Amino acid sequence: MDIPDSRRRGLLFGAALSPFAAPALVSAAQAGDAPQDPPTDQIDLTHAYPFYGPGPQAGIATPPQRHIVYMTFDLTSTDPRDLQILLARWSASIAQMMKGEPISKVDPGRPNAGALDTGEALDLAPASLSVTVGLGPGVFDDRLGLQAFRPKALRPLKHLPGDALLPEISGGDLSLQACADDPQVAYHAVRVLARLAKSTGTAATRWAIMGFGRASAGVGQSTPRNLLGFRDGTRNIVTEQDRAKFVWSDNPGWGAGGSYQVVRKIRMFIESWDTDRVDDQNEVFGRFKVSGAPLTGTHEFDTPDFKAQGPHGPVIPANAHMRLAAHEHHNGLKILRRGYNYTDGINSLGMLDAGLLFLSYQNDPHAFETLQTRLGASDALNEYISHIASGVFFVPPAPPEGSYIGAHMFA
Repeated sequence: MDIPDSRRRGLLFGAALSPFAAPALVSAAQAGDAPQDPPTDQIDLTHAYPFYGPGPQAGIATPPQRHIVYMTFDLTSTDPRDLQILLARWSASIAQMMKGEPISKVDPGRPNAGALDTGEALDLAPASLSVTVGLGPGVFDDRLGLQAFRPKALRPLKHLPGDALLPEISGGDLSLQACADDPQVAYHAVRVLARLAKSTGTAATRWAIMGFGRASAGVGQSTPRNLLGFRDGTRNIVTEQDRAKFVWSDNPGWGAGGSYQVVRKIRMFIESWDTDRVDDQNEVFGRFKVSGAPLTGTHEFDTPDFKAQGPHGPVIPANAHMRLAAHEHHNGLKILRRGYNYTDGINSLGMLDAGLLFLSYQNDPHAFETLQTRLGASDALNEYISHIASGVFFVPPAPPEGSYIGAHMFA
């Protein structure tokens, strides 16, 4: 007896919860699902990015590094000067750490020269560290008197279909995104900056997450895979022309050339996914698992043919993830995705607690809302994922040397 896809997947989810679940059924490689060229990524741990501008902050258009530590903060002071001092100290500290230098040089007047640096990265190279600072909607509410500087599109995200957000790991007034090719370098950067926030009494940590194995490809990098085994980032923004059109904001004055950051923690039901047949997984994504090619093509970067029909309907199903996210179906709309895999160990049910730390950059958060509204309502992938955390931040442009992030707000 034939079982409809939706019901069949539900049965598979139930099987995943059973200790007697059968192993996943793996189909033979299909046409277009042959392995492609092997990865050619190279890592230079001595490489360093500049912190100071002109231009956007590092960590947006920067080729994705291997590891990330992401942390958000709540403001604990209502004095704008406290925030000014924190952003100035953060900027000076980030500039030193991105060079691979200890931050004791930021405050040479202290009697203990190493007092500002926690020390765990003293023997490590810069490892392409980038630290990106974001300002949440709360920075511009009536607590600090900075309402006049609010970026025009900055506001909390609206409730979106499929949201199952946990309040304790959503929102925040400040964000730090530290990416590096050495996980200890990234962790050190956020640890030092969180310590500065606490010591000044300006902000307290809200939530944090560590990610690995970048899930968005940059120019010259092979497209990495998410924890469901599929390539993630094939149709991402890679040209400056697209970044100018879709990523950099046109905020007048101090925010010109910044961007809006959206962060989502997306839990994956990995055991359920692993019981599903590979041919069904291909239909969920609209791509072949091994090669990354669209179901209408043979190579990863082939342009998908959304009009192609098979014996049972569209070759790329109407609810396939790729079809619903495609810019062809959103009047050309694109966002810059910068995601990482994460794992939090085992949950209370004894199942893997893991998924995707999704980060995107766009010139208006409404762009993300537009895409996620359609995905959250109809995406076949929704049976295997849940959006559990969310936040939105404005990322100002990089400051010129001798200045600091957001300095124009305090002029």
